[in-house]
Amino acid sequence: MTPLTPALARGASVVPIVEGQGEVEAVPILLRRVLHSQTAYSVDVRRPIRVKRNQVVKPGELERAIELAAMQPNCRAILILLDADDDCPAVLGPELLLRAQAARPDVPCSVVLAKSEFEAWFVGSIESLRGHCGIREEAVAPAAPEDIRGAKGWLTRQMSAGRTYLETDDQPSLASRFDIQQARQRCDSFDKFMRDVDALLVLVSSNKEPI
Repeated sequence: MTPLTPALARGASVVPIVEGQGEVEAVPILLRRVLHSQTAYSVDVRRPIRVKRNQVVKPGELERAIELAAMQPNCRAILILLDADDDCPAVLGPELLLRAQAARPDVPCSVVLAKSEFEAWFVGSIESLRGHCGIREEAVAPAAPEDIRGAKGWLTRQMSAGRTYLETDDQPSLASRFDIQQARQRCDSFDKFMRDVDALLVLVSSNKEPI
């Protein structure tokens, strides 16, 4: 990704919209990792707006979350990150993006649907997580990590005896450590996440005055 000039984005904030309690803590950690890799230290990441996955597809619910996000101090971009679950990301993602853009055309928005779950990105980079949160030293990523249904259960099976993957406890910790480049190579939806963050940051840096 192309490094940003931090001074251009000073005072700006990115506001995530997520679905789970684990993501409320984990997504800001991940976003800050990406920002710091760009030396964009002055871009703030606000606490995410949480919206239930089964509600977001209903008329008005996503729009409500967008409005709440846009009201956050110095909001210059909104990143919507949800699990695809059984939906096709290539279909649902553009539909949600059109709704988001219609709700607040003045604020750049991005929609990323993790296929099929956020945890699939950990599955795809599991070797980098050995020895952390109980992940066994012999854990190896499957050939198609994003094709797994039940990534949380898969992670539990890679943990030492007596350990269970707990979203609220383990997701933030794993988000702080997993190998971003490894996940990007193995998980197409994570590659999209990285590309979308890059595009949002370029937009953020193109306007010196925060909203």
